Amino acid sequence: MDPTTLLRDSRALAGLAVPLVLTQLAQVALTTTDTVMMGLLSTRDLAAGGLALVIFNQLRTMGVGLVTSVGNRIAAAAARAETADGDAARSDAEVRRIVRASMAVATLAGLAGAVLMLLIGQALTLLGQEAAVADRVRTMLPALAPGLLPCLWFQAVRQFTVGMRRPQALLQITLASVAVNAGLDWVLIHGTWGLPKLGLTGIGVATSAVYLLSFLALYASARKDPALAPLLSLNMFAADRTTVRELVRLGVPIAATYGSEAGFFSVTALMAGSFGSAALAAHTAINQLVYIVFQVAVGLSHAASINVSRELALGRVHAALRIKNTALACAAAVMAAVGAVYVTLPGLVLRPFLDGGAAGDDRAVTIATRLLLVVAVLQFFDCAQNIGVGLLRGLDDTRSGFRITLVGYWAVGLPAAWLFGYAAGLDTLGIWLGLLAGLATTAILLLRRYGGGLRARAREQEAAATAYPGPPAGRPLRRPSGADQG
Repeated sequence: MDPTTLLRDSRALAGLAVPLVLTQLAQVALTTTDTVMMGLLSTRDLAAGGLALVIFNQLRTMGVGLVTSVGNRIAAAAARAETADGDAARSDAEVRRIVRASMAVATLAGLAGAVLMLLIGQALTLLGQEAAVADRVRTMLPALAPGLLPCLWFQAVRQFTVGMRRPQALLQITLASVAVNAGLDWVLIHGTWGLPKLGLTGIGVATSAVYLLSFLALYASARKDPALAPLLSLNMFAADRTTVRELVRLGVPIAATYGSEAGFFSVTALMAGSFGSAALAAHTAINQLVYIVFQVAVGLSHAASINVSRELALGRVHAALRIKNTALACAAAVMAAVGAVYVTLPGLVLRPFLDGGAAGDDRAVTIATRLLLVVAVLQFFDCAQNIGVGLLRGLDDTRSGFRITLVGYWAVGLPAAWLFGYAAGLDTLGIWLGLLAGLATTAILLLRRYGGGLRARAREQEAAATAYPGPPAGRPLRRPSGADQG
Protein backbone atom coordinates (compact mmCIF):
# COMPACT_ATOMS: atom_id res chain seq x y z
CA MET A 1 0.00 0.00 0.00
CA ASP A 2 1.48 3.36 -1.01
CA PRO A 3 1.79 6.12 1.63
CA THR A 4 -0.94 8.27 0.08
CA THR A 5 -3.47 5.43 0.16
CA LEU A 6 -2.40 4.48 3.70
CA LEU A 7 -2.89 8.05 4.91
CA ARG A 8 -6.29 8.31 3.24
CA ASP A 9 -7.45 4.98 4.63
CA SER A 10 -6.10 5.85 8.09
CA ARG A 11 -8.16 9.02 8.17
CA ALA A 12 -11.28 7.13 7.10
CA LEU A 13 -10.71 4.43 9.73
CA ALA A 14 -10.02 7.05 12.39
CA GLY A 15 -13.45 8.58 11.87
CA LEU A 16 -14.99 5.57 13.62
CA ALA A 17 -11.95 4.25 15.51
CA VAL A 18 -10.93 7.40 17.42
CA PRO A 19 -14.24 7.80 19.30
CA LEU A 20 -14.13 4.09 20.10
CA VAL A 21 -10.50 4.17 21.25
CA LEU A 22 -11.16 7.18 23.47
CA THR A 23 -14.27 5.51 24.85
CA GLN A 24 -12.29 2.34 25.58
CA LEU A 25 -9.54 4.32 27.29
CA ALA A 26 -12.10 6.18 29.37
CA GLN A 27 -13.78 2.90 30.25
CA VAL A 28 -10.55 1.28 31.32
CA ALA A 29 -9.97 4.31 33.54
CA LEU A 30 -12.72 2.82 35.69
CA THR A 31 -10.67 -0.27 36.53
CA THR A 32 -7.47 1.78 36.63
CA THR A 33 -9.03 4.04 39.26
CA ASP A 34 -10.14 0.97 41.17
CA THR A 35 -6.63 -0.48 40.98
CA VAL A 36 -5.03 2.75 42.23
CA MET A 37 -7.51 2.90 45.13
CA MET A 38 -6.69 -0.71 46.03
CA GLY A 39 -3.00 0.11 46.06
CA LEU A 40 -3.65 2.95 48.52
CA LEU A 41 -5.17 0.46 50.94
CA SER A 42 -2.34 -2.12 50.98
CA THR A 43 -0.36 -4.49 48.79
CA ARG A 44 -2.54 -7.39 49.95
CA ASP A 45 -5.71 -5.45 49.08
CA LEU A 46 -4.23 -4.71 45.65
CA ALA A 47 -3.53 -8.40 45.13
CA ALA A 48 -7.03 -9.43 46.29
CA GLY A 49 -8.88 -6.66 44.49
CA GLY A 50 -6.90 -7.27 41.33
CA LEU A 51 -7.83 -10.95 41.42
CA ALA A 52 -11.51 -10.06 41.96
CA LEU A 53 -11.40 -7.79 38.91
CA VAL A 54 -9.73 -10.56 36.90
CA ILE A 55 -12.67 -12.85 37.70
CA PHE A 56 -15.22 -10.12 36.94
CA ASN A 57 -13.50 -9.18 33.69
CA GLN A 58 -13.31 -12.83 32.63
CA LEU A 59 -17.09 -13.18 32.81
CA ARG A 60 -17.80 -9.66 31.56
CA THR A 61 -15.61 -10.23 28.53
CA MET A 62 -17.40 -13.43 27.63
CA GLY A 63 -20.77 -11.72 28.03
CA VAL A 64 -19.64 -8.86 25.80
CA GLY A 65 -18.60 -11.43 23.21
CA LEU A 66 -22.16 -12.74 23.04
CA VAL A 67 -23.45 -9.33 21.85
CA THR A 68 -20.42 -8.14 19.88
CA SER A 69 -21.77 -9.43 16.55
CA VAL A 70 -24.73 -7.06 16.98
CA GLY A 71 -22.69 -4.16 15.59
CA ASN A 72 -21.70 -6.15 12.50
CA ARG A 73 -25.27 -7.30 11.79
CA ILE A 74 -26.63 -3.79 12.15
CA ALA A 75 -23.87 -2.30 9.96
CA ALA A 76 -24.61 -4.83 7.21
CA ALA A 77 -28.36 -4.17 7.40
CA ALA A 78 -27.84 -0.41 7.20
CA ALA A 79 -25.45 -0.80 4.23
CA ARG A 80 -27.95 -2.93 2.31
CA ALA A 81 -30.57 -0.21 2.72
CA GLU A 82 -28.28 2.18 0.80
CA THR A 83 -28.11 0.05 -2.33
CA ALA A 84 -30.17 0.85 -5.41
CA ASP A 85 -32.78 -1.81 -4.65
CA GLY A 86 -32.51 -1.54 -0.86
CA ASP A 87 -35.67 -1.46 1.27
CA ALA A 88 -35.25 1.11 4.08
CA ALA A 89 -38.38 0.00 5.96
CA ARG A 90 -37.27 -3.63 5.89
CA SER A 91 -33.79 -2.63 7.08
CA ASP A 92 -35.23 -0.63 9.99
CA ALA A 93 -37.37 -3.59 11.05
CA GLU A 94 -34.31 -5.84 10.92
CA VAL A 95 -32.32 -3.45 13.10
CA ARG A 96 -35.12 -3.33 15.68
CA ARG A 97 -35.25 -7.12 15.79
CA ILE A 98 -31.50 -7.30 16.35
CA VAL A 99 -31.61 -4.77 19.19
CA ARG A 100 -34.41 -6.58 21.03
CA ALA A 101 -32.62 -9.89 20.62
CA SER A 102 -29.35 -8.43 21.89
CA MET A 103 -31.02 -7.24 25.09
CA ALA A 104 -32.45 -10.71 25.68
CA VAL A 105 -29.03 -12.31 25.18
CA ALA A 106 -27.35 -9.71 27.43
CA THR A 107 -29.86 -10.35 30.23
CA LEU A 108 -29.40 -14.10 30.20
CA ALA A 109 -25.61 -13.76 30.08
CA GLY A 110 -25.58 -11.22 32.93
CA LEU A 111 -27.64 -13.39 35.27
CA ALA A 112 -25.63 -16.54 34.55
CA GLY A 113 -22.32 -14.70 34.90
CA ALA A 114 -23.25 -13.20 38.28
CA VAL A 115 -24.03 -16.63 39.73
CA LEU A 116 -20.85 -18.13 38.31
CA MET A 117 -18.77 -15.27 39.73
CA LEU A 118 -19.87 -16.11 43.27
CA LEU A 119 -19.16 -19.81 42.78
CA ILE A 120 -15.62 -19.10 41.55
CA GLY A 121 -14.95 -17.01 44.65
CA GLN A 122 -15.65 -20.00 46.88
CA ALA A 123 -13.03 -22.11 45.10
CA LEU A 124 -10.05 -19.73 45.28
CA THR A 125 -8.17 -21.52 48.05
CA LEU A 126 -8.40 -24.72 46.03
CA LEU A 127 -6.66 -22.85 43.20
CA GLY A 128 -3.54 -22.13 45.24
CA GLN A 129 -4.30 -18.60 46.49
CA GLU A 130 -3.27 -17.37 49.94
CA ALA A 131 -6.11 -17.71 52.46
CA ALA A 132 -5.94 -14.02 53.47
CA VAL A 133 -6.12 -12.90 49.84
CA ALA A 134 -8.96 -15.32 49.06
CA ASP A 135 -11.01 -14.01 52.00
CA ARG A 136 -10.70 -10.44 50.74
CA VAL A 137 -11.69 -11.50 47.21
CA ARG A 138 -14.83 -13.21 48.54
CA THR A 139 -15.96 -10.00 50.24
CA MET A 140 -15.64 -8.00 46.99
CA LEU A 141 -17.25 -10.40 44.48
CA PRO A 142 -20.85 -10.13 45.86
CA ALA A 143 -20.59 -6.35 45.39
CA LEU A 144 -19.30 -6.70 41.82
CA ALA A 145 -21.73 -9.40 40.64
CA PRO A 146 -24.89 -7.22 40.36
CA GLY A 147 -23.01 -4.82 38.07
CA LEU A 148 -22.61 -7.45 35.36
CA LEU A 149 -26.24 -7.12 34.20
CA PRO A 150 -26.30 -3.35 33.48
CA CYS A 151 -22.76 -3.67 32.10
CA LEU A 152 -23.97 -6.06 29.39
CA TRP A 153 -27.10 -3.97 28.72
CA PHE A 154 -24.77 -1.04 28.12
CA GLN A 155 -22.73 -3.14 25.70
CA ALA A 156 -25.83 -4.20 23.74
CA VAL A 157 -26.91 -0.58 23.24
CA ARG A 158 -23.33 0.40 22.51
CA GLN A 159 -23.07 -2.14 19.68
CA PHE A 160 -26.29 -0.71 18.25
CA THR A 161 -24.86 2.83 18.18
CA VAL A 162 -21.55 1.63 16.71
CA GLY A 163 -23.29 -0.41 14.02
CA MET A 164 -25.25 2.70 13.07
CA ARG A 165 -21.91 4.57 12.98
CA ARG A 166 -23.05 7.04 15.65
CA PRO A 167 -20.86 6.26 18.70
CA GLN A 168 -20.08 9.83 19.74
CA ALA A 169 -22.21 9.90 22.92
CA LEU A 170 -20.26 6.93 24.29
CA LEU A 171 -17.22 9.05 25.03
CA GLN A 172 -18.99 11.73 27.06
CA ILE A 173 -20.90 9.15 29.08
CA THR A 174 -17.80 7.08 29.83
CA LEU A 175 -15.76 10.14 30.83
CA ALA A 176 -18.50 11.16 33.26
CA SER A 177 -18.58 7.63 34.67
CA VAL A 178 -14.85 7.82 35.47
CA ALA A 179 -15.37 10.87 37.67
CA VAL A 180 -18.42 9.35 39.36
CA ASN A 181 -16.57 6.09 39.96
CA ALA A 182 -13.58 7.82 41.56
CA GLY A 183 -15.86 9.78 43.89
CA LEU A 184 -17.91 6.74 44.88
CA ASP A 185 -14.73 4.69 45.43
CA TRP A 186 -13.38 7.25 47.86
CA VAL A 187 -16.66 7.77 49.71
CA LEU A 188 -17.45 4.07 50.11
CA ILE A 189 -13.89 3.01 50.98
CA HIS A 190 -13.48 5.58 53.75
CA GLY A 191 -17.11 5.95 54.86
CA THR A 192 -17.41 9.71 54.42
CA TRP A 193 -20.68 11.69 54.54
CA GLY A 194 -22.12 9.29 57.10
CA LEU A 195 -21.86 6.22 54.85
CA PRO A 196 -20.42 2.94 56.18
CA LYS A 197 -16.70 2.35 55.80
CA LEU A 198 -16.63 -0.59 53.36
CA GLY A 199 -12.95 -0.70 52.42
CA LEU A 200 -12.26 -3.01 49.48
CA THR A 201 -15.96 -3.98 49.21
CA GLY A 202 -16.82 -0.33 48.59
CA ILE A 203 -14.94 -0.45 45.28
CA GLY A 204 -17.18 -3.28 44.12
CA VAL A 205 -20.35 -1.40 45.14
CA ALA A 206 -19.16 1.71 43.33
CA THR A 207 -18.35 -0.24 40.16
CA SER A 208 -21.82 -1.84 40.02
CA ALA A 209 -23.53 1.52 40.58
CA VAL A 210 -21.52 3.18 37.81
CA TYR A 211 -22.40 0.47 35.30
CA LEU A 212 -26.10 1.00 36.00
CA LEU A 213 -25.83 4.78 35.67
CA SER A 214 -23.83 4.42 32.43
CA PHE A 215 -26.49 2.20 30.85
CA LEU A 216 -29.28 4.60 31.79
CA ALA A 217 -27.30 7.56 30.40
CA LEU A 218 -26.55 5.81 27.08
CA TYR A 219 -30.17 4.75 26.68
CA ALA A 220 -31.38 8.30 27.35
CA SER A 221 -28.86 9.70 24.87
CA ALA A 222 -29.91 7.28 22.14
CA ARG A 223 -33.56 8.13 22.70
CA LYS A 224 -32.73 11.78 21.99
CA ASP A 225 -30.95 10.96 18.69
CA PRO A 226 -33.48 11.27 15.83
CA ALA A 227 -31.59 8.65 13.77
CA LEU A 228 -31.39 6.12 16.61
CA ALA A 229 -34.60 6.62 18.60
CA PRO A 230 -37.01 5.01 16.05
CA LEU A 231 -34.81 1.90 15.96
CA LEU A 232 -34.10 1.53 19.69
CA SER A 233 -36.47 -1.15 20.92
CA LEU A 234 -35.45 -2.70 24.25
CA ASN A 235 -38.50 -4.93 24.75
CA MET A 236 -36.54 -8.14 25.20
CA PHE A 237 -39.74 -10.10 25.90
CA ALA A 238 -40.80 -9.46 22.29
CA ALA A 239 -37.46 -10.68 20.95
CA ASP A 240 -37.64 -12.80 17.82
CA ARG A 241 -36.40 -16.29 18.66
CA THR A 242 -34.80 -16.79 15.26
CA THR A 243 -32.79 -13.59 15.67
CA VAL A 244 -31.80 -14.58 19.22
CA ARG A 245 -30.57 -17.94 17.94
CA GLU A 246 -28.62 -16.22 15.16
CA LEU A 247 -26.92 -13.87 17.63
CA VAL A 248 -26.12 -16.79 19.92
CA ARG A 249 -24.76 -18.78 16.97
CA LEU A 250 -22.41 -15.95 16.10
CA GLY A 251 -21.83 -14.82 19.67
CA VAL A 252 -20.89 -18.09 21.35
CA PRO A 253 -17.65 -18.49 19.34
CA ILE A 254 -16.84 -14.81 19.98
CA ALA A 255 -17.52 -15.24 23.69
CA ALA A 256 -15.41 -18.38 23.66
CA THR A 257 -12.63 -16.50 21.85
CA TYR A 258 -12.74 -13.59 24.31
CA GLY A 259 -13.07 -16.04 27.17
CA SER A 260 -10.13 -18.03 25.88
CA GLU A 261 -7.96 -14.92 25.94
CA ALA A 262 -9.29 -13.64 29.27
CA GLY A 263 -9.02 -17.15 30.71
CA PHE A 264 -5.43 -17.33 29.53
CA PHE A 265 -4.67 -14.15 31.47
CA SER A 266 -6.75 -15.32 34.45
CA VAL A 267 -4.80 -18.56 34.72
CA THR A 268 -1.52 -16.70 34.53
CA ALA A 269 -2.76 -14.43 37.35
CA LEU A 270 -3.33 -17.54 39.46
CA MET A 271 0.13 -18.75 38.49
CA ALA A 272 1.64 -15.42 39.53
CA GLY A 273 -0.23 -15.63 42.83
CA SER A 274 1.51 -18.92 43.57
CA PHE A 275 4.79 -16.94 43.85
CA GLY A 276 3.39 -14.74 46.65
CA SER A 277 1.50 -11.47 47.12
CA ALA A 278 4.39 -9.30 45.82
CA ALA A 279 4.48 -11.23 42.55
CA LEU A 280 0.68 -11.04 42.22
CA ALA A 281 0.72 -7.29 42.95
CA ALA A 282 3.39 -6.76 40.26
CA HIS A 283 1.42 -8.94 37.84
CA THR A 284 -1.76 -6.96 38.60
CA ALA A 285 -0.05 -3.62 37.96
CA ILE A 286 1.50 -4.77 34.67
CA ASN A 287 -1.71 -6.44 33.57
CA GLN A 288 -3.55 -3.16 34.13
CA LEU A 289 -1.00 -1.30 31.99
CA VAL A 290 -1.42 -3.86 29.20
CA TYR A 291 -5.17 -3.55 29.57
CA ILE A 292 -4.98 0.22 29.15
CA VAL A 293 -2.92 0.07 25.95
CA PHE A 294 -5.03 -2.83 24.70
CA GLN A 295 -7.98 -0.46 24.38
CA VAL A 296 -6.33 1.10 21.33
CA ALA A 297 -6.48 -2.30 19.66
CA VAL A 298 -10.08 -2.81 20.80
CA GLY A 299 -11.16 0.48 19.22
CA LEU A 300 -9.29 -0.25 16.00
CA SER A 301 -10.62 -3.81 15.97
CA HIS A 302 -14.25 -2.73 16.34
CA ALA A 303 -13.91 0.00 13.71
CA ALA A 304 -12.15 -2.31 11.26
CA SER A 305 -14.71 -5.05 11.89
CA ILE A 306 -17.68 -2.74 11.25
CA ASN A 307 -16.04 -1.37 8.09
CA VAL A 308 -15.26 -4.87 6.81
CA SER A 309 -18.92 -5.89 7.30
CA ARG A 310 -20.00 -2.81 5.40
CA GLU A 311 -17.53 -3.24 2.53
CA LEU A 312 -18.37 -6.91 2.06
CA ALA A 313 -22.11 -6.15 2.14
CA LEU A 314 -21.39 -3.80 -0.77
CA GLY A 315 -19.13 -6.35 -2.51
CA ARG A 316 -15.83 -4.46 -2.13
CA VAL A 317 -13.39 -7.22 -1.19
CA HIS A 318 -10.21 -5.29 -2.02
CA ALA A 319 -11.28 -2.46 0.31
CA ALA A 320 -11.65 -5.05 3.09
CA LEU A 321 -8.03 -6.11 2.54
CA ARG A 322 -6.83 -2.50 2.84
CA ILE A 323 -8.68 -2.15 6.13
CA LYS A 324 -6.48 -4.87 7.66
CA ASN A 325 -3.25 -3.20 6.57
CA THR A 326 -4.41 0.20 7.77
CA ALA A 327 -5.49 -1.04 11.20
CA LEU A 328 -2.22 -2.90 11.77
CA ALA A 329 -0.13 0.10 10.70
CA CYS A 330 -2.00 2.43 13.07
CA ALA A 331 -1.65 -0.04 15.94
CA ALA A 332 2.08 -0.52 15.36
CA ALA A 333 2.72 3.23 15.48
CA VAL A 334 0.97 3.57 18.84
CA MET A 335 2.63 0.48 20.33
CA ALA A 336 6.10 1.69 19.35
CA ALA A 337 5.54 5.01 21.14
CA VAL A 338 4.18 3.33 24.28
CA GLY A 339 6.99 0.75 24.34
CA ALA A 340 9.58 3.51 24.28
CA VAL A 341 8.01 5.03 27.41
CA TYR A 342 8.00 1.65 29.19
CA VAL A 343 11.70 1.11 28.51
CA THR A 344 12.93 4.62 29.32
CA LEU A 345 10.63 5.65 32.20
CA PRO A 346 9.66 2.50 34.14
CA GLY A 347 9.50 4.25 37.51
CA LEU A 348 7.08 6.87 36.25
CA VAL A 349 4.88 4.25 34.60
CA LEU A 350 4.64 2.10 37.74
CA ARG A 351 4.28 4.92 40.29
CA PRO A 352 0.44 5.09 40.19
CA PHE A 353 0.25 1.42 41.17
CA LEU A 354 3.30 0.64 43.30
CA ASP A 355 5.40 2.73 45.68
CA GLY A 356 9.02 1.58 45.70
CA GLY A 357 9.62 3.23 49.07
CA ALA A 358 6.68 1.58 50.84
CA ALA A 359 7.13 -1.49 52.99
CA GLY A 360 6.44 -4.62 50.96
CA ASP A 361 6.29 -2.77 47.66
CA ASP A 362 10.00 -2.71 46.81
CA ARG A 363 10.06 -6.35 45.64
CA ALA A 364 6.87 -5.85 43.63
CA VAL A 365 8.43 -2.82 41.90
CA THR A 366 11.56 -4.80 41.03
CA ILE A 367 9.49 -7.59 39.48
CA ALA A 368 7.23 -5.16 37.58
CA THR A 369 10.19 -3.24 36.15
CA ARG A 370 11.57 -6.43 34.58
CA LEU A 371 8.14 -7.30 33.21
CA LEU A 372 7.90 -3.95 31.39
CA LEU A 373 10.70 -5.05 29.04
CA VAL A 374 8.67 -8.07 27.97
CA VAL A 375 5.46 -6.04 27.67
CA ALA A 376 7.14 -3.55 25.32
CA VAL A 377 7.31 -6.39 22.76
CA LEU A 378 4.21 -8.33 23.81
CA GLN A 379 1.77 -5.47 23.16
CA PHE A 380 2.50 -5.51 19.39
CA PHE A 381 1.20 -9.07 19.15
CA ASP A 382 -1.59 -8.44 21.65
CA CYS A 383 -2.97 -5.66 19.45
CA ALA A 384 -2.48 -7.63 16.23
CA GLN A 385 -4.38 -10.65 17.52
CA ASN A 386 -7.32 -8.52 18.70
CA ILE A 387 -7.51 -6.77 15.35
CA GLY A 388 -7.39 -10.20 13.69
CA VAL A 389 -10.40 -11.38 15.70
CA GLY A 390 -12.34 -8.27 14.67
CA LEU A 391 -11.46 -8.71 11.01
CA LEU A 392 -12.70 -12.30 11.04
CA ARG A 393 -15.89 -11.14 12.73
CA GLY A 394 -16.41 -8.80 9.79
CA LEU A 395 -16.29 -11.91 7.58
CA ASP A 396 -18.94 -13.53 9.83
CA ASP A 397 -16.25 -16.09 10.64
CA THR A 398 -16.48 -16.28 14.41
CA ARG A 399 -15.51 -19.93 14.80
CA SER A 400 -12.00 -19.71 13.34
CA GLY A 401 -11.01 -17.14 15.95
CA PHE A 402 -11.95 -19.49 18.76
CA ARG A 403 -10.11 -22.45 17.25
CA ILE A 404 -7.00 -20.36 16.68
CA THR A 405 -6.97 -18.97 20.23
CA LEU A 406 -7.16 -22.50 21.58
CA VAL A 407 -3.98 -23.27 19.70
CA GLY A 408 -2.18 -20.00 20.42
CA TYR A 409 -3.07 -19.51 24.07
CA TRP A 410 -3.54 -22.99 25.45
CA ALA A 411 -1.40 -25.25 23.23
CA VAL A 412 1.51 -22.79 22.95
CA GLY A 413 1.20 -19.98 25.51
CA LEU A 414 0.24 -21.84 28.68
CA PRO A 415 2.82 -24.64 28.33
CA ALA A 416 5.44 -21.96 27.57
CA ALA A 417 4.40 -20.01 30.70
CA TRP A 418 4.74 -23.14 32.83
CA LEU A 419 8.07 -24.03 31.22
CA PHE A 420 9.61 -20.57 31.67
CA GLY A 421 7.96 -19.79 35.01
CA TYR A 422 8.39 -23.06 36.89
CA ALA A 423 10.75 -25.39 35.04
CA ALA A 424 13.24 -22.66 34.11
CA GLY A 425 12.78 -20.89 37.46
CA LEU A 426 12.02 -17.45 35.98
CA ASP A 427 8.86 -17.07 38.12
CA THR A 428 6.60 -14.18 37.02
CA LEU A 429 8.98 -13.13 34.23
CA GLY A 430 8.69 -16.62 32.76
CA ILE A 431 4.91 -16.42 32.88
CA TRP A 432 4.95 -13.24 30.81
CA LEU A 433 7.36 -14.79 28.33
CA GLY A 434 4.76 -17.53 27.92
CA LEU A 435 2.08 -14.89 27.37
CA LEU A 436 4.27 -13.35 24.66
CA ALA A 437 4.68 -16.69 22.89
CA GLY A 438 0.95 -17.40 22.98
CA LEU A 439 -0.10 -13.98 21.70
CA ALA A 440 2.46 -14.00 18.89
CA THR A 441 1.28 -17.41 17.68
CA THR A 442 -2.36 -16.33 17.84
CA ALA A 443 -1.78 -13.08 15.94
CA ILE A 444 0.04 -14.78 13.07
CA LEU A 445 -2.60 -17.48 12.66
CA LEU A 446 -5.56 -15.06 12.83
CA LEU A 447 -4.19 -12.67 10.20
CA ARG A 448 -3.32 -15.58 7.94
CA ARG A 449 -6.87 -16.91 8.24
CA TYR A 450 -8.35 -13.51 7.38
CA GLY A 451 -6.26 -13.29 4.22
CA GLY A 452 -7.46 -16.74 3.18
CA GLY A 453 -11.07 -15.80 3.87
CA LEU A 454 -10.84 -12.69 1.70
CA ARG A 455 -9.29 -14.64 -1.15
CA ALA A 456 -12.20 -17.09 -0.96
CA ARG A 457 -14.68 -14.19 -1.11
CA ALA A 458 -12.88 -12.76 -4.14
CA ARG A 459 -13.08 -16.11 -5.94
CA GLU A 460 -16.80 -16.32 -5.18
CA GLN A 461 -17.32 -12.86 -6.67
CA GLU A 462 -15.37 -13.75 -9.79
CA ALA A 463 -17.39 -16.95 -10.22
CA ALA A 464 -20.65 -15.04 -9.78
CA ALA A 465 -19.57 -12.41 -12.29
CA THR A 466 -18.71 -15.11 -14.83
CA ALA A 467 -21.99 -16.96 -14.35
CA TYR A 468 -24.15 -13.81 -14.31
CA PRO A 469 -22.60 -10.98 -16.34
CA GLY A 470 -23.15 -7.57 -14.83
CA PRO A 471 -22.49 -6.05 -11.41
CA PRO A 472 -21.24 -8.62 -8.84
CA ALA A 473 -22.21 -8.63 -5.18
CA GLY A 474 -21.59 -4.89 -4.79
CA ARG A 475 -24.48 -2.94 -6.28
CA PRO A 476 -24.58 0.78 -7.07
CA LEU A 477 -25.60 3.13 -4.30
CA ARG A 478 -28.59 5.38 -4.30
CA ARG A 479 -26.42 8.30 -3.32
CA PRO A 480 -22.67 9.01 -3.22
CA SER A 481 -20.89 7.48 -0.25
CA GLY A 482 -17.58 8.23 1.41
CA ALA A 483 -16.92 4.53 1.87
CA ASP A 484 -14.90 4.36 -1.35
CA GLN A 485 -12.39 6.71 0.25
CA GLY A 486 -12.00 4.29 3.19
